[in-house]
Amino acid sequence: MNFLAHLFLAGSPAAPAYADELVGQFIADSVPGRQLERYPAAVQAGIRAHRAIDAFTDQHPVVRRGTARLRLAGLGKYAGVVSDVFMDHFLARSFTSFSAESLPDFSQRVYALLETRLPEFPAPVQRFFPYMVQHNWLLHYAETAGIGRALQGLSRRASPGSGMDTATGELNQHYADYAADFREFFPQLQAYAAGLA
Repeated sequence: MNFLAHLFLAGSPAAPAYADELVGQFIADSVPGRQLERYPAAVQAGIRAHRAIDAFTDQHPVVRRGTARLRLAGLGKYAGVVSDVFMDHFLARSFTSFSAESLPDFSQRVYALLETRLPEFPAPVQRFFPYMVQHNWLLHYAETAGIGRALQGLSRRASPGSGMDTATGELNQHYADYAADFREFFPQLQAYAAGLA
């Protein structure tokens, strides 16, 4: 899962440790191994939840079916990354099916909360977060152009020839298949994430 799904799965805003869980889910990819021990227990719980969600996602047969399709399309070892971004696209497109809050409202609320915790973020997250807010990544995941920009950004940090910069062509060509994967998988992920609390 990519940023939107992890932030969405961080739990209820009414929960006492919600802000810490949200921070942990958001920064987890930039906190290697045991460095999570530098963070308060509730942030650590968010980091561990992020890792558990990633493991569940990577092993799920529906996701594996999608990543196999992406490997056939030439995405190789980056198939999982592209699959995560595609899932965020479909979550953004159908956000009100999963939340009483609109995606624009969710995005602004989450950005505002995360901004209050910026000094706690690892340096790489501190660098990209203002750009994320300025360009409203979470909202623009609902557009294939927004997904294209996200994948182009990721491709700049990948090996040459990763194929991520052109992966929206695969999305457009097999859109119904990836949408079906999302509809089958995401409710199962929601149930799994709810059990982590």
